[in-house]
Amino acid sequence: MEHLGTEHIETSRIILRKFTTEDAEAMYNNWASSEEVTKYLMWPAHNKLSVSKAILDEWTANYNKKDYYQWAIVLKENGSEPIGCIGVNHHDDAVKLAHIGYCIGQQWWHKGIASEALQYVMDFMFDKVGMQRIESRHDPRNTNSGAVMRKCGMKYEGTLRKADWNNQGICDACYYSLLVSER
Repeated sequence: MEHLGTEHIETSRIILRKFTTEDAEAMYNNWASSEEVTKYLMWPAHNKLSVSKAILDEWTANYNKKDYYQWAIVLKENGSEPIGCIGVNHHDDAVKLAHIGYCIGQQWWHKGIASEALQYVMDFMFDKVGMQRIESRHDPRNTNSGAVMRKCGMKYEGTLRKADWNNQGICDACYYSLLVSER
C-alpha cells in the first residue's frame, strides 16, 4: 500500500480536486447549509458561512498528509465551483480498508454524479493506493445513498441495528463493501 494523498482526478464530466479556502461560499450555498442534504449526515447544516470557512481551513491544512483524502466534486460545465464532497472518512492500513463518505447538493441529485465520483475514488484507492476493501454505510431511510453504492458494484453486507447516529438521532446502519478481488 502506498498513500498518495488527495490527487487530482478528472473524468469526462467531473473533476475531483483538493478544496481551497476560496471554496467556502460554494460549499455553504451548494450543500453544507441545506437541512435536506445534511438530514442523514453526522454534522449539522452550516448556519453561517464562517462554519464552512472553518471546515475548509481544517481540511486544507491536512492536505500535506499522504494518508488524507478529501475531494471537492466539480462539474466541468460549472467551471471550478464545487457541488459536493467525497472523501475517506476512515482507513485501516493493517487490513487495507478505506471507508468512504460523500454528499452532494440537492440540485444535482439523481444525475449519476455521486456514483461517478464514488466509482473514480474507489478505482483510485484500489489501483493507486492499494486498498483491498472499500466500504461505506448509510441510514436505511436514505435509500438514495444505498443506490449510489450498489450502482458502483458495492455489495450489501447487512444492517447493524441502532449502531450509528446522524442528524435524525440513533439509527441503523446499512453496510456495503467491495473487495479488490470482486472488480
